[in-house]
Amino acid sequence: MCRDVGRKTEELIAASRGDFLAASQSLAGATRVGLITGFFVPRGDVAAPETDGPVGTALLAAGLASCGVPARIAVDTPCAGAVRVAVEAAGGGVTIDEVGVDDRPGLDRLLGTWRNAGISHVIAIERCGRSGDGRPRNMRGVDVSPWTAPLDDLFLGGSWTKLAVGDGGNEIGMGKLPAGLIARTVPNGGQIACVTSCDHLVVAGVSNWGAYGLLAALAVLRADWQPRIAKFLTAERDLAVTRAAVDGAGAVDGVTARREATVDGFGPEIHGPLIDELGRIAWGQGAD
Repeated sequence: MCRDVGRKTEELIAASRGDFLAASQSLAGATRVGLITGFFVPRGDVAAPETDGPVGTALLAAGLASCGVPARIAVDTPCAGAVRVAVEAAGGGVTIDEVGVDDRPGLDRLLGTWRNAGISHVIAIERCGRSGDGRPRNMRGVDVSPWTAPLDDLFLGGSWTKLAVGDGGNEIGMGKLPAGLIARTVPNGGQIACVTSCDHLVVAGVSNWGAYGLLAALAVLRADWQPRIAKFLTAERDLAVTRAAVDGAGAVDGVTARREATVDGFGPEIHGPLIDELGRIAWGQGAD
């Protein structure tokens, strides 16, 4: 799942080598997990959350919950519908904490809730973070702050272990890498590079894949979790959750901006084989 898909991110993947193992080993000892996701796409006549992020986050959260690790997802209002539908399609059992874009008191209350809940690990997955000028920007360099709550503050606000999954350079956690490195790999890199750092960073070809990679690794590291986790790693389940986010919440592909069950421009013919391969790894069958 750590492979370039045409975005020239080989350098980012190479620079984060070793972090996937560290993230997986740390997460294997988690007691309570908070997840943060949601990336809004405002483009032309399209204004909707994207499919990358909510789908992988929902399945990872549901997998953790099935293993007895309480999980909750923080998301801002513009992307909340996609997360709710994805969580329901993934199997439920996960708390959703919705925050308004400009609701600073609500964000402060949520931070207190997470601290009081004893969250041990926080994972940001495909969540747009602050760039050098303090603004969250998409891959085109567009300021998306009107649709993006400052959930970086939640990510950074506790003593929990901070994990992050991204695929381009503008997501929370990418601040662990040099901004100049991001500038060499994506358009407008000097403007979009996220400055919010993390403890362990996973750079995947598609962010949902990073979430699935963590699930597969947990099944390998925790034999007692294997049968519960592996059932979430199938092409059919991924496609069902993606379709639910599109049909039930109007989510769109973040690359094409089309309301269809694709992620980052790729359909099930690309995602399916990779997810099934991770599923085989989870079951201890090895990779092709």
